[in-house]
Amino acid sequence: MARRSKEDALATRNSLLDAAERVFLAQGVAGTSLNDIALAAGTTRGAIYWHFRDKADLFNAMMDRVAMPLQGALEMVEQAHEADPLPALKQSLRQAFHQTVNDPQTRRVFEVATHKVEYVDSLCAVRARHQEIRDETVACFRQLLLRSAAARGVRLGLPGPAAAQGLLALVDGLIQNWLLDPHAFELETAGVRAVETYLRGMGLE
Repeated sequence: MARRSKEDALATRNSLLDAAERVFLAQGVAGTSLNDIALAAGTTRGAIYWHFRDKADLFNAMMDRVAMPLQGALEMVEQAHEADPLPALKQSLRQAFHQTVNDPQTRRVFEVATHKVEYVDSLCAVRARHQEIRDETVACFRQLLLRSAAARGVRLGLPGPAAAQGLLALVDGLIQNWLLDPHAFELETAGVRAVETYLRGMGLE
């Protein structure tokens, strides 16, 4: 009986997260109430408070459920421990573009995170999460670019922090603009070419 109750609770939690994805995408995060999500999930507002502290906690749980393309890609490179991480970095970014295009849930959650979040006071925890992820990604890019430059005996075209910020802006900007209009350009093709060109500009042939 206890196992059944645990399974039911997990099913309710997943149903709430599924509903949050749909409603956040349709109405924006700030424009969505917990009652909207409860109604979409076919449950009560009390069920939400059983699983989540507030809307920001629910949002972050929704994000945790899906491996964001860039984060997952960088984890793969870091785990490889190669002397020159550049080939693995380029492959991981290619995979990030591919996942964005081909995984519907990833695309929904990414679109909510990039286009549907308003940083109002009630969502300060969401803003903090975004800043943390940005800082971690920039630090990882910086480390990988510097390692690759050292392995190749070259000097980056920009200081490490600036080179890392530029790469993040390039990749993030491509994905965000593609999400605005997926028919405007082919994300995988344009993304791979843009990354190659940027890295060449940094002196990493």
